[in-house]
Amino acid sequence: MTVQVTITINGEPVSRDVEPRQLLVHFIRDTPGLTGTHWGCDTSNCGACVVLMDGKPVKSCTILAAMCEGHEIRTVESLEQNGQLDPIQLGFHERHALHCGFCTPGMLMTARALLDENPDPTEDEIRMAISGAICRCTGYKNIVSAVRWAAEHEASMRQEA
Repeated sequence: MTVQVTITINGEPVSRDVEPRQLLVHFIRDTPGLTGTHWGCDTSNCGACVVLMDGKPVKSCTILAAMCEGHEIRTVESLEQNGQLDPIQLGFHERHALHCGFCTPGMLMTARALLDENPDPTEDEIRMAISGAICRCTGYKNIVSAVRWAAEHEASMRQEA
């Protein structure tokens, strides 16, 4: 048995027949070209699969695709716009927060959601926001620094506008 599901992913409606038990992470990855969302632990522990659902970070390995009918999903591919990297992507580059890269998509999306909600987070608020994601390479110091860099960069961009 399958069900018809239509989910808006990165601004584009995607319709597909799916098994009722198909996870959102697989729905996203099966869509051509959207393999940036990583599938890690299947238990909601690692955070590599974080996407934004209606602007809020969710772990796509624990949500059924059928539950997302009618919702807006943003993946890591949505961050770059018109050839311009998102400030959070720039921050990860500037502050050397990219190591093996496995956690990076989930970290980027979690950080984007944080800055959308709180444009000037403290170090403790950043650490709390990313606490649901595991990075085995950086020790989190560079990731926290990258998020602070992005917050400061966005603030300066707002002042220039």
